[in-house]
Amino acid sequence: MATVTVELPENIFSALGRSPHELEQEVRLAAAIDWYSRGLVSQGRGAEIAGVPRADFIDALADRKIEVAQIDFDSLDRDLGRMRRPLSTLVL
Repeated sequence: MATVTVELPENIFSALGRSPHELEQEVRLAAAIDWYSRGLVSQGRGAEIAGVPRADFIDALADRKIEVAQIDFDSLDRDLGRMRRPLSTLVL
C-alpha cells in the first residue's frame, strides 16, 4: 500500500482531542466518504481506504446521511426501457 504524508500543525491533536492515530483514521474515513459520494470509489474500495469493514463504512455513510446506494439514473432508465419491450422484440 502507498503512503501519503500530510503535515498538520502540532496543536491540532490537542485542539481536536485526538491522538495522531485517531486523526489518521478520521482523515482516511473522510477521504473515502468524499470519494464514494462523488462516485469515484465503490463501497468496498472506500472501506479498504478507510481501513474498516464494509459494514462499518456503510454505517459511517448512513451516519453522515450519504446515500448508501449509488444509482446512475440514466443507466437505470435505459435498462427499464429494455425491459418494457415486448418479448418478441428481444434478441435471445
